[in-house]
Amino acid sequence: MQIEMVKNAGGVFVPAFDSDLPRLTKFKNGEQYTAEIKLTRNPSFHRKVFAFFGFCFAHWAAENAGYDCSDEYTQKEEFRKNLTILAGFFDTVTTIKGELKVRAKSLAYANMEPDEFERCYSALINAAIKHVFAGTKDPQILNQLQSYF
Repeated sequence: MQIEMVKNAGGVFVPAFDSDLPRLTKFKNGEQYTAEIKLTRNPSFHRKVFAFFGFCFAHWAAENAGYDCSDEYTQKEEFRKNLTILAGFFDTVTTIKGELKVRAKSLAYANMEPDEFERCYSALINAAIKHVFAGTKDPQILNQLQSYF
């Protein structure tokens, strides 16, 4: 079970959302439990990164992604993964055939520490400028791009 918690005065952790309170009723007072505590990154920063992906994808256009027969969600996911790889955040894996492939690192809270996520965001901006917005002269698009810096 994963529940977002907030530390209050006196070292007491409470659920961040009231909707999680009923889930805690299965735990008995006075019993001992083991919990893994992780500091989550700023949720608004996480949303900003995914808004940036959306802005880049809209500029790039689905037909340029090479997946024009796929649904929009699949196209966006593939675009996000490709831009993440271009930003240098990937792992190499060996397929069952012995071939090397690159796979984009997961940007999920649990898979990337906040400082690595910040470095990744900076690299994503650089990769987008080089590969997505190269040659763009439209001041409106350039202003919107700059708003993500």
